[in-house]
Amino acid sequence: MATVETRSLTKRYDSTTAVDAIDLAVREHEFLVLLGPSGSGKTTLLRMIAGLETPTSGDVLVSGRIVTGLPPRAHNMAMVFQSYALYPHLTVAGNIAFPLQAQHMARDKIDSKVEWAASLFGIGHLLARKPRQLSGGERQRVALARAVVRDPVAFLLDEPLSNLDAKLRASAREELQQLQRRLGTTTIYVTHDQVEALALGDRVAVLDHGGIRQLDTPQRVYAHPVDRFVATFIGSPPMNLVASDGMEIGFRPEHFLPDDVFTADASLERFPLDITRIENLGADRLVYGVLAPPQPPVKVISRIPCTVNVSPQPGTRHMFAVRRADLHHFDTSSGTSLSVAEGVT
Repeated sequence: MATVETRSLTKRYDSTTAVDAIDLAVREHEFLVLLGPSGSGKTTLLRMIAGLETPTSGDVLVSGRIVTGLPPRAHNMAMVFQSYALYPHLTVAGNIAFPLQAQHMARDKIDSKVEWAASLFGIGHLLARKPRQLSGGERQRVALARAVVRDPVAFLLDEPLSNLDAKLRASAREELQQLQRRLGTTTIYVTHDQVEALALGDRVAVLDHGGIRQLDTPQRVYAHPVDRFVATFIGSPPMNLVASDGMEIGFRPEHFLPDDVFTADASLERFPLDITRIENLGADRLVYGVLAPPQPPVKVISRIPCTVNVSPQPGTRHMFAVRRADLHHFDTSSGTSLSVAEGVT
């Protein structure tokens, strides 16, 4: 196992800066998620850590040793790609064994490790098949088994679940987390899916335009975003934002509820809402509307659990409210959270 560190790691392509002087320290045994939109630099950062991309400047360190500029094998990390990158002409057993054969390991040792890795992922019955004979979930397991069998110092996973359907992705996410806990291998996981990030990560690094906006536990990234970008990128639906007294007030849709839901002694900020439409999602209802005067006409969303028996209707005006303790405050010009800076939330 190992720690992984980057120091002022930068990658430029002509006039474009893909990764901008990132300092990052991944702890031993940690599951760290790099989360961000397309083009935020997360995959480029991962590839530089793996040794597949050469940094423009800065360093990558593994357990305190600088590995910048060394070939990928010197980094001793196993990478699982979005496409799985399985060799189509090899069987499952051949794919899993390939990195061991490249190390000139003895045949009996290879067979033993292949059987161990296959049993770990429940694919022992698939060893004689070719990748074209496998489902997406089975291919993903083969790619992970090929990574595990190397006994690397760290796993680098680049959106490995994105090709799976929603149901299979949820079960694969659980299995992946349990596997990482069992093996204890330092893991860096790239995704644009915030559900994956919040569910999997010990910590989440939110990236935008080549830089890290926030690095913290999933709970704090969601509950205490450091700026407007993190606040609106994390959460589905995203945080509502309303201009007020020279700043922006933010509140999560699940905190924005009809005011008759709250107790009489609650400290509330009230907003009249002209309701435009309602989406029934089973466990929740999404209420879409526009704030009515005296508020500025801003579109906002409320997320009402099915257990709440209040039923506002489209085409009506209803008073909604947020507990003041659930409000976030952002500087209008910089987008920086005033709540986090002042310790309000």
